[in-house]
Amino acid sequence: MKIVLEHLTKQFPPRGRKAQEPVTAVSDFNFEIPDGQLIGLLGPSGCGKSTTLNMICGLEKPTSGRILFGDDDVTSFPPERRGVGMVFQNYALYPHLTVKQNILFPLQNLKGKDKLSRSQMDERAQNAARLVQITELMDRRPSELSGGQQQRVAIARALVKMPRVLLLDEPLSNLDARLRLQTREEIRKIQRATKITTVFVTHDQEEAMSISDMIVVMKDGVVQQIGKPQNVYDSPVNLFVAKFLGTPPINVFEGQIRGGSLYIGENAVLLTPGISDQPVSVGIRPEGFIPDEKGALCCQLGGMEVMGRDISVVSTHASSVNPVIRSIISSDTQIRLDAKTIRFSIKPNKIFLFRHDTGERINL
Repeated sequence: MKIVLEHLTKQFPPRGRKAQEPVTAVSDFNFEIPDGQLIGLLGPSGCGKSTTLNMICGLEKPTSGRILFGDDDVTSFPPERRGVGMVFQNYALYPHLTVKQNILFPLQNLKGKDKLSRSQMDERAQNAARLVQITELMDRRPSELSGGQQQRVAIARALVKMPRVLLLDEPLSNLDARLRLQTREEIRKIQRATKITTVFVTHDQEEAMSISDMIVVMKDGVVQQIGKPQNVYDSPVNLFVAKFLGTPPINVFEGQIRGGSLYIGENAVLLTPGISDQPVSVGIRPEGFIPDEKGALCCQLGGMEVMGRDISVVSTHASSVNPVIRSIISSDTQIRLDAKTIRFSIKPNKIFLFRHDTGERINL
């Protein structure tokens, strides 16, 4: 099911006695979600991603704009008429019901031509449970399940209706790190098996990048960038997107364009022909540093963190905006820890320039 969002805007009434202006949670959101794709809505808390999801679901009414499922305008439809399955952050399972009863609950409320026989409902519940691998848990209650198992029950309950659209609102945030990794892989596997158009809301950029066909990065209710995860990572449109994506985060420096070269402090680190002299913000991905005794960028060596296959070199520089610089290099590289400084060459495709005043990307 294709989803089209046209000029979608949501405003809430002013908050507080002194506030005069309404609060804009989502501003002029335009996007077409292709049929069968998994889209990640990504951004910090308060950026409008959950509000967008609630408008798609029908829990929130847009202030302006339209929502289309295929060719159908569903903007004014109540949630039960939209054919959506919703999975919440806190699972929202009925504690007094068994797993099977929780999964069956949406089907028991169907009426008219959609009403199913008991055998049809049981078959659907078994199919949904089999898809998320919880068939052996059907007689348990939520209190007898782990967090990951409860999340699977919530997903099965959403899938049992055979929805046109599946909406996931930070479904992994209550799980531990190992279980989050396992569950997000299973969500991706389920989405591919069902081919249901899915919108996945998260503030965790690693989650969004690992399972999404496309990601939408939001800030303060405004879409910053839309694209395939790797493309957004490799070509951020502004400093906010560059800083939000990546673990460890991008290293940011105060730089200066002078005479066709980029300077970080006193170090000329890159040729920049055609770019006028100006102060800039410089972003360098952690994997963009190459230890090189003749390298242009000289940093103060702080230490080294061994991460198995990689090493994180910790250093500082007077022009760095970050408290420390983290450089990810191969574990085969030999680093002299008794040295006071370390020099780096920079991979050209891992360095980005941004306007000092607006944060917009300057193309090299």
